[in-house]
Amino acid sequence: MGFLRSSFGLGLIVGLVAFWVPTLLHQSRIGGVFLTPKQTVLGEGRGPIRIEDTIHCEDVHHYRPANLLFTACEDTIDTRFKWFPGLGHLTPHPPARGSFHVIDPKTFKSIRLAFENFKGSFVTHGIDVIEDPSQEDAVYIFAVNHLPNPEYFEVTEPAKNTLKGRSQIEIFHHVLESETVQHVRSIRHPIIKTPNDIVATTPTSFFVTNDHLHPSGWLRFLEDLWPRAKWSSIIHVKVTDLKSSDATRGFDASVAHQGLWNNNGLGHARTDTEVVISSAQGGELYLAERHVGNNTLSVHTTIPFDTVTDNPSYYLDPYRTESDDASGFVVAGISQHVKLLWTGSDPKGIDPVQVWYTRPSAGSDEWEKKLLFEDDGTLIRTGSAAVLIPVEPVNGKKLAWLFVTGFLSEAMVAVQVEL
Repeated sequence: MGFLRSSFGLGLIVGLVAFWVPTLLHQSRIGGVFLTPKQTVLGEGRGPIRIEDTIHCEDVHHYRPANLLFTACEDTIDTRFKWFPGLGHLTPHPPARGSFHVIDPKTFKSIRLAFENFKGSFVTHGIDVIEDPSQEDAVYIFAVNHLPNPEYFEVTEPAKNTLKGRSQIEIFHHVLESETVQHVRSIRHPIIKTPNDIVATTPTSFFVTNDHLHPSGWLRFLEDLWPRAKWSSIIHVKVTDLKSSDATRGFDASVAHQGLWNNNGLGHARTDTEVVISSAQGGELYLAERHVGNNTLSVHTTIPFDTVTDNPSYYLDPYRTESDDASGFVVAGISQHVKLLWTGSDPKGIDPVQVWYTRPSAGSDEWEKKLLFEDDGTLIRTGSAAVLIPVEPVNGKKLAWLFVTGFLSEAMVAVQVEL
């Protein structure tokens, strides 16, 4: 019996090691445990340029038809360290009233848009911007809004299992070159519980990620740690009434995809029916096909990285030729994510940044990867989104302005890079 016990014990230990070692190795690599951050700007020597009035802007999008950047910012330094469900920060605190900003990539100036027909808090996270098919000089803006739940904070004894957050999606309309944005309606549904990022396909159809199944607690921590905790989901919403003043009516919501680990950022991709998805903790990008008939997504390509991958964007090279096409995906991330557990609630914390660019290798199924930008957190803190703005080639070199932002960055920055 002693031999059997010892054999069982040894087998148990071997099994645990075999189970946890790959996880620990993955987390140490993606989390940047052994990384030495570098204060380095990789490019042609132009920049960095600091974009003023862009505080805690988690996401940024390039609207190509007008060559403008759109972002949603918290606008204050302190509030996000107390209340931001995206980081699991759920301490009662008066949430900020963030705003949208439009940035001209030629002047590097930010214009803050004033709200029309919108009251209350606006705790910003992921956004998307699409054209208004009925008005050439206008766009629709979709945005995550992380509101506190009044059923938890405004009652003496909340019901059991009442969530602290009651996040919802806001739809806005903006006429280009104006300085206002008009609120269209809100969307709130029980299966949109931990929204992170959005991809809209029409003014009445969009996808939104739930980056976790659990908003808080040890199960959320397990989701961050364990690769097999593939509990996040992507939800599709079909709006049937754009004029509804009731956030819970006038739309249908359904699960479009599930089974990915910590699906996070969403982006438009190479075709109208392709979507790019990021797994933040997994350090992977997924290319998925959108099925119009049933509003679901199916992943067909996986692109691995050695760092956290946040909000992805697609760069379409306007100077592409058959033999030289620099079109590809850009993804920003925190290069020492392992420290975020401590720095995420520290206004004076430092979180280093890396931005990667990837495109298909000619004649193969592989993907080329290039580090476009790196910083130790002193120039910009927490990289969560980046976009490329094309520059006319010089001596055959493909150049672009890279705009980088972060959910805890005090300002967006721009630097010229070579692709």
